[in-house]
Amino acid sequence: MYDKLFPPRKIELPSGKIVLQKRSRTPLVVLLLVICTIASAQFTGFSLRLLVTRIHEFFTIIIAMIPPDWQSLSRIWSPLLDTIKMSLLGSIIGAVVALPVAVAASANIVQSKLLIVLSKAVLSLLRTLPTLVSALIATFVFGLGPMAGTVAITLFTISYVGKLLYEQIENVDMGPFEAMESLGMTRIEAFRFAVMPQVLPGYISTSLYCFEGNVRYAAILGYVGAGGIGLLINEGLGWRDYPAVGMIIFVLIITVYLIERVSEHFRKKLI
Repeated sequence: MYDKLFPPRKIELPSGKIVLQKRSRTPLVVLLLVICTIASAQFTGFSLRLLVTRIHEFFTIIIAMIPPDWQSLSRIWSPLLDTIKMSLLGSIIGAVVALPVAVAASANIVQSKLLIVLSKAVLSLLRTLPTLVSALIATFVFGLGPMAGTVAITLFTISYVGKLLYEQIENVDMGPFEAMESLGMTRIEAFRFAVMPQVLPGYISTSLYCFEGNVRYAAILGYVGAGGIGLLINEGLGWRDYPAVGMIIFVLIITVYLIERVSEHFRKKLI
């Protein structure tokens, strides 16, 4: 139907032969995106006029945080360390567990289709579950505190690292793997010596990048009682103590920036 509405253009070659050049589907894609955007705006009640007239209220709260309350700095360090420890421990455990799960989901390594489907289904389920929801569930199971936050971060790390890792494994050069198998090695031994060296830099880089994001995610887990600096943010916003919240956000920005710079340094070494 698209070709009937937008027929192909005829091009005459120097030899005199006429060929047909198909029309680009870009106009159709753009039209569909515009229709979906308009439909989504109507469905969600989005109002550009309301956004323009009320956006200044956002900056009112930001201005209220300046200058930050430096006297509240002393009570920030302990929750901040809890946030970093949650992120680090959850990232390490999650990255370690993600390795066997990713191997089980790799169609070029595992021969059991049932195991592959189950592993990919688990990773998809964990990716679908928001971190705040998993943290809320963890608080009911393990109680309030950093333990629940660590579990939530671990589950997210497994889904994130596992997804990217099994895609890397499925795209490796299988020549060395098959050669080692033909020499009598088991599939596990062949994977260790032929596949693992190919995916190890990407695996470590992905884990470091995930740790960067986990520090930011852990900062808001306090809203569901999962511990960390999010508890102080929730408390400060509840009491309208914006200068104290400004101090927390300032310290958190500096912390995340330093972690990102260190992580980026090591990731560049792996490239």
